[in-house]
Amino acid sequence: MRHAGDVSSSVKAVGDSSTALGNEFRNFVSDIEDLVKSSTSLTGDELAKAKEQIKSRIAEAKQTLGATGETVLARARRGVAATNDYVNEEPWKAIGMGAALGFVAGVLVARSAR
Repeated sequence: MRHAGDVSSSVKAVGDSSTALGNEFRNFVSDIEDLVKSSTSLTGDELAKAKEQIKSRIAEAKQTLGATGETVLARARRGVAATNDYVNEEPWKAIGMGAALGFVAGVLVARSAR
């Protein structure tokens, strides 16, 4: 059952990376909003400095989001590979899990349809 642990750790890692990605995006939007609000009354050198701060923050966010996206993708691929290995090694267990999940989903859908 080595692969089940691989899959669950990959799923958790992808979830953690997705959370980090969401947090970075929210921080980015907040920082940009603050910079835009503070720059509305600026002129000359102050305005140029604010524009540079915005450009810098955008570049930083692109770098962070790109790296996090690559990490999420790599972890998802490892999870898919581990799942594929598990299904190939334990096909009947995989069929049983699929049937059980299908049954549970059917019961939940039937309850919500009432």
